[in-house]
Amino acid sequence: MKNFTLLLITFNLFFCYAQEKKMNSGDKKFDGYAYIDAIKTYERVAKKGYKSEELFKKLGDAYYFNSEFENAAKWYGEMFAMNPSPAAEYYYRYAQCLKSIGETDKANKILDEFNAKYKNDSRGILYRNDRNYLDQIKANSGRYKIEGAGINSKYSDYGSFIYDNKIYFASARDTGNFSQRKHKWTGEYFTNIYNANLDAETGMPSKVNKIKSELNGRFHEATPVFTKDGKTVYFTRNNYVDGKKGKDANKITLVKIYKATLQDGKWKNITPLPFTSDNYSTAHPSLSPDEKTLYFASDMPGSVGQSDIYKVNINEGNFDTPQNLGKVINTEGKETFPYVTNENEIYFSSDGHPGLGGLDVFVGQIENNGTISDIQNLGNDINSPQDDFAYIIDPVTRKGYFSSNKDGGLGSDDIYSFLETRRLKCLQELEGVITDAQTGEILPDSKVTLYENMEIKNSLAADFQGKYKFSVECGKTYYVRAEKPEYSTKEVSITIPKTTGKTNLPIALERSICKVAIGDDLGKCFGIKMIYFDLDKSNIRTEAALDLEKILDVLNQFPTMKLDIRSHTDSRASFKYNEALSDRRAKSTIEWLVQNGVAKNRLTGRGYGEKQLVNRCSDNVKCTEEEHQMNRRSEFIVTGL
Repeated sequence: MKNFTLLLITFNLFFCYAQEKKMNSGDKKFDGYAYIDAIKTYERVAKKGYKSEELFKKLGDAYYFNSEFENAAKWYGEMFAMNPSPAAEYYYRYAQCLKSIGETDKANKILDEFNAKYKNDSRGILYRNDRNYLDQIKANSGRYKIEGAGINSKYSDYGSFIYDNKIYFASARDTGNFSQRKHKWTGEYFTNIYNANLDAETGMPSKVNKIKSELNGRFHEATPVFTKDGKTVYFTRNNYVDGKKGKDANKITLVKIYKATLQDGKWKNITPLPFTSDNYSTAHPSLSPDEKTLYFASDMPGSVGQSDIYKVNINEGNFDTPQNLGKVINTEGKETFPYVTNENEIYFSSDGHPGLGGLDVFVGQIENNGTISDIQNLGNDINSPQDDFAYIIDPVTRKGYFSSNKDGGLGSDDIYSFLETRRLKCLQELEGVITDAQTGEILPDSKVTLYENMEIKNSLAADFQGKYKFSVECGKTYYVRAEKPEYSTKEVSITIPKTTGKTNLPIALERSICKVAIGDDLGKCFGIKMIYFDLDKSNIRTEAALDLEKILDVLNQFPTMKLDIRSHTDSRASFKYNEALSDRRAKSTIEWLVQNGVAKNRLTGRGYGEKQLVNRCSDNVKCTEEEHQMNRRSEFIVTGL
C-alpha cells in the first residue's frame, strides 16, 4: 500500500507537471490567436481530468471567439462551478452563450448577477433598463423575407457590398493548391475578395469570381467599399504591405483599413489609412452617402469595449482624427460592421446590447449633432442565437444582404439576401407642393426644411413640379419651412397620424416682391383684406394702421403710383347706412395716408356699401358669417404708375 501510495503521488506529480507543460503550450497558441490548435491542446488536458479555472476560461474563450457557443457554454459553466464570481466579461460571455443555446432564463439569471455586481458596466445597465428586451425583439420580428444569396460555399462567406451591379464579398473558398495557407484562428483558408454579377431584373447572382487584382494578397482581405465614381476602394486586410507583415508588441499581425485608387484599370497605391497602427485593429469600413465620412470598427486607445464604432471625416482625400461614436452605441462588448444610409440610420452588429446571443444586428438614428439615439434590435428574422452581422440595405427597394453563421447554412458563415416587408418604425411620407398663394403657380427649387423640436431633420429643394417629400415618424409633430426668393418665408406645423401612410401638406407662399399693373389691388400683395375700424365708426384702429404702413411704404418707393381706395360692406343694415359708413371709412383711409406724407392728388376713393357684393349674400339671403366677411373688404386699386 505504501509503495502504491508513493507511486500514485509520483504519478500525480508527473501528471500535473505534464499537464502544466501542455497548458503552457496551449497558452502560447491561444495568445497567438491560434484558437483551433489551443482548443485541441486544452481539451486533451481536460479529458485527462485536469481541472483549472484558467483552463476552462480559455477553452470557453477559444470556442466563444469562433462562435461555437454551445461548447463555450459548457466550459464557461465549468469555470463558474469553480469560481461563481469571475471577472465581469465572463458573466456576459456566459449569458450570451446560454441565450444562443436557448437557455434564456438561465442567461437572464446570470445577467441579474452581473448587473448586481458590476453596476457601471453599460451592458448591465442596458439589460437593467430593458428587462423586457425579448418583447421588443418579438415586436420587431416578422418583417423580412430571407433566402440564401446564391453565392455561398462550404467555407466562410461574409461581408457583402453592392457596386456597379455586382456583389462583392469575402470568402475562404480559395483552396488554391497544396501550399495554400490556413489561418490557425479559424482552421480555414485565408479570405480573399470575390464578386458576382447581379441580374438586372431578378437580382440573382451569376458565376462567382475571385477578383484578379492587387487587392487580394497572401493573408485576409475583406469588406470592400467603393466610392460612387469607382475610383477609390477602402477594404480590410491583415497588416501586410510590400511583402512585410507588421506586428504589435506581442508579435501579432492585426488588421488595418487600406485604401487603393484605380489607375489605368488597375488598383494601385494600396496604403493603410493614416490613423491605423500596428498596435490595434481597424476594420470593416463604411462610407456615408455623401462620402464625406468613413465609419469603421476598432479597438484603438480610448475604446469603450473590445471593439467600438468610430467615424472619421474625409476632407479632399485627407483624414481628420477619428471620433468614437460614444457610449450610447458602444459597450464593453463588441460593436462592429457599421453601415449608414441616407435616412441617417446606422446599422451595426453588437454582442453588448440585449439580443438573442452572439452578434445581433441593431439600428440606431444619427441625430444632427452626430449622436446616436433609438437603438433597436432588428428582430429574430435577421438575428439568431449565433453571430449575425454585415447588414446592408437599399433604403428605396428595402432589399439587402447580411451575413450569419446561423444553423442551416452551407458554410461556417453565409450571406443571405432579404426583402424588408415592413419598416421597423411606423413611418410616413410627408409630401406637398409649394405654390404661389395668389396665382397657384408651382414654385420649383423652393427650399423646404423639416424641423423637429427646433432641430433641422432634413432639407431639400422642391423638384421641377414644386413637390417635396420627407420620411417622418408616425405620431410626431414637425414644422415645415418653405423659402423662395421674392417670397415671404412660411412655416407650418403638422402632426403626423399614428398609422403608416402619406400625409399631404401643400404650402402656398406670398410674394414679398409684388408686381402690379394698373387695375391690380395693391392690398393683395400684403394679404390686406380689409382695413379695420371700430364698430359703426370710421377712425383708424391700431391694427389697421399697421396694414396702412405697408401701403404707405410702397407709395413712398413709387412716387408716381396712384391709388383708388374702395371700401365695401356686407348687406346687413340698410343700403343707405352701409353706403355712408363705407364712404366715411374710405375717406378716413385717404386722410391717414395724406397725414403721413402722401400727396392728395395721388389718391381717390369712395365707399360702395353693399353695391359690389362678391357672392350671393344680398338682403334676405341666409349666409354664414364667413360668407358675409368676404363682402366686408378694402381695396387699393392701382390707377397710375
